[in-house]
Amino acid sequence: MITNNISEATAALVNNEIIAMPTETVYGLAGNAYSEAAVQKIFTLKKRPFYNPLIVHIKSVQFLNNVANDIPLAANKLASAFWPGSLTLVLKKQLHIPDIVTAGKTTVAVRVPNHPMALALLESLTFPLAAPSANPFGCISPTTAEHVHSYFGNDLPIILQGGSCENGVESTIIGFDNEQPILYRHGAISVEDIEAVVGKLIVNTNNNSNPDAPGMLSRHYAPSTPTYLTENVSEFIQSLSSKKIGVLVFKNKITNTSITHQEILSITGNTKEATKNLYAALHRLDNSDAEIIIAEKMPAVGLGKTINDRLQRAIKK
Repeated sequence: MITNNISEATAALVNNEIIAMPTETVYGLAGNAYSEAAVQKIFTLKKRPFYNPLIVHIKSVQFLNNVANDIPLAANKLASAFWPGSLTLVLKKQLHIPDIVTAGKTTVAVRVPNHPMALALLESLTFPLAAPSANPFGCISPTTAEHVHSYFGNDLPIILQGGSCENGVESTIIGFDNEQPILYRHGAISVEDIEAVVGKLIVNTNNNSNPDAPGMLSRHYAPSTPTYLTENVSEFIQSLSSKKIGVLVFKNKITNTSITHQEILSITGNTKEATKNLYAALHRLDNSDAEIIIAEKMPAVGLGKTINDRLQRAIKK
């Protein structure tokens, strides 16, 4: 059920049920982060492997010490600069955070979301929320309540309606080796903006067996339609035999009779707009009659790096 009734969502969460909630990044599948039973339901519904940790969502920076300790100075700088917002910090966890949330690690991923409904929901609770994206594991992330409903239907009784997500991709994730910040996942805040606050980042964004944070697996965020990534869409199309082709491009329309569906992320070439539109465009392509999807690689600057990261993980292996 899609609803805007926060009280119903609060009651369900208190009763160890799980719900879908909007954030400024993507919709999350949320449950009581202190409850192993609730978190187990998240993993079960998503069919998510237990070695892949979750993000804990808190109501404010003042709540951070409730879930983390030994917080580096660099982490405090980033929290001050970007919270509430699309930044997740991987920090040493408090002992009462269940191991199921952190995949048995001594660290916890945590952020303060920047969406009025998510913040109102968190304010109504005495506990934080574990909330990965509200989609089956590996599939395209949802940026509308309708995306969530199409995935789970009546298996998820409460989906809070918060409109289309403002940023449209997941949070940027930063961990730490002492004071040295490490990029674990490209996201809605660019590397350049992070480095303006804490200096040069170490980049460690891939780990298929023992990820330090969500989003590090090589196959993720993927349409069910075979997807390819290229710098030259027109040339790639010429190399194919006769197929119905879906195309995802940055700003310039491609003309070819084989194209049955085309998505332009930003006709003005704005990477923030393109990032916001990315997942919704992939959903439409995946639901079209296209037999394959050809995606155009974006300029590798700012949020273009984030889009390229998501498309790289979506391609046919």
